[in-house]
Amino acid sequence: MSQSVEPAAGVPALRVSDLRTYFPVRSKGLFPKTIGQVKAVDGVSFEVYPGETLGLVGESGCGKSTTGRSVLRLIEPTSGRIEFDGVDVTGLSSKEMVPVRRKAAMIFQDPYNALNPRHTVGAIISAPFAVQGVKPPGGVKAAVQELMERVGLNPEHYNRYPAEFSGGQRQRIGIARAVALRPKFIVCDEPVSALDVSIQAQVINLLRDLQDEFGIAYLFVAHDLAVVRQISNRVAVMYLGQVMELATREDLYARPLHPYTHALLSAIPVPDPRAQKQREHIMLSGDLPSPAAPPTGCVFHTRCFQAQEICASEKPALVEPTTGHHVACHFPILEFLGTKEILGPDPGLTPRAGGSLAGAAAGSNDLIREIGTDYGVGPDTPIDPGPSIWR
Repeated sequence: MSQSVEPAAGVPALRVSDLRTYFPVRSKGLFPKTIGQVKAVDGVSFEVYPGETLGLVGESGCGKSTTGRSVLRLIEPTSGRIEFDGVDVTGLSSKEMVPVRRKAAMIFQDPYNALNPRHTVGAIISAPFAVQGVKPPGGVKAAVQELMERVGLNPEHYNRYPAEFSGGQRQRIGIARAVALRPKFIVCDEPVSALDVSIQAQVINLLRDLQDEFGIAYLFVAHDLAVVRQISNRVAVMYLGQVMELATREDLYARPLHPYTHALLSAIPVPDPRAQKQREHIMLSGDLPSPAAPPTGCVFHTRCFQAQEICASEKPALVEPTTGHHVACHFPILEFLGTKEILGPDPGLTPRAGGSLAGAAAGSNDLIREIGTDYGVGPDTPIDPGPSIWR
């Protein structure tokens, strides 16, 4: 389990303020006109500190990936402010962004389309050195082969092409390219969603090891809340381009405040038949609204089981009812709704190499125990199926 990181007293690696990214909707015809806007990202603000991982979760189409691409200026934001190491990069030109990109990188979702099939692995990983004009000691080839070995690839495969590698190996190539210049910040855009579960655990552990070694800050975009729980220090929940809730991992999974967060968490499968049988999934009513015509007031009110009249007319501000826990809701679920103890067997903990089982219980580096609930090491340890609203 990733250890909690307290926000540093210094400058955050990334600060985003009121970020908005709109895409124009144009009419058809000989002279098309802009008739509307798709509000993919609509007023998002957050900070990521050195060595910290901020998870960004939500349904497909909520604006997670667009947020990640916007902060790196791969997509031009409509408005807002983006700062790297305290420097505002929002208005920089493409040429002025070149040195900034040495501090920030991205790991893409699809390892098959993210790599040029005409280039060798050596050429792909060495591209950042060529673009930035960096000449590492010992030469580029030696640096690339060292990177390949660091991410679990065979350095002898330097001249092979991406088609000769598996999906997990291709993602490792993308990771090696992203960390080549030792950036301070990396956007991880669903880096494990296209991989098998066993490979997911390996890639997540690799990302955490690289973070510990180089002090990298991650913005980890994903829709799998179990994976986000494994790697993140803090988690932001997005819906229709807006942040609904932002809290530490422990607070968000143990004491969610927003009704939408409760609905997401209720969908996480619990690896215990008795616990799973007693849980009730929250089925949200209606369809996801179009970002081209979002609802007035709270964008979630059309599907919310807590909604009242004010929700349709007044947009809730992102407030902090408890320290470090932010929520945008007129009627947050402020009380812990209680649980029912369920006795179950220990599913088995796999300690890290050189570690003990007790160490694994305190914080294992294995994905096996972070699937949806925490288990103790004893066979009669109570298993918490989650707040009663899920059951």
